[in-house]
Amino acid sequence: MAFRLTRPLAQALRPTARVFQATPTTTPLKATTGQTGLHVHRNAIPALKFYYNETLSVLNAMPESSVYRQGVEALTQQKLSVLDAANGDIMAAESQLEEDVIEESIKVARDELHLAKKMVEWKAWEPLEEKPEPGQWEYFGQQ
Repeated sequence: MAFRLTRPLAQALRPTARVFQATPTTTPLKATTGQTGLHVHRNAIPALKFYYNETLSVLNAMPESSVYRQGVEALTQQKLSVLDAANGDIMAAESQLEEDVIEESIKVARDELHLAKKMVEWKAWEPLEEKPEPGQWEYFGQQ
C-alpha cells in the first residue's frame, strides 16, 4: 500500500513552498547544491531576507537585556548586511555567509526562527524556578 499526499498536505509539509512561489520564467542559477536532499532554491536571497526579518521581529518580544536576543540580533543584522551588500549576487552572498551554500543558510535561518519563537514561549530570560546545585555552572575549574 502506497501513501500519497494530497496537494494541501504536501504544501503544509513544505512551508517555504507557500511563501516563495517561483514564477514560471525564473530559473535556478545552479543545477544542484551538491548536498543530498538540499535542493536549489529559486528565490534564495528574498527567502533568506524573509527569515532574517521574521527572526528580528520575534526577538522584539524579548527584553533587550536577554543575552540570546543580543547575540542572535547582532548575528542576524550582520547577515542581512551581507545580503544587502551582495546586491542579488548569490555567489557573493555565499562567499560571505558561514554556510557552504545559500540553501543551507535558508535552512539555518528557518531553524533559528523556530528556536526564537520557542525562546519567547519558554521565557528563557526569566530567573530559574529552582536554584542550581553548587558548582553546576562552573566549567573547567572557573568560578
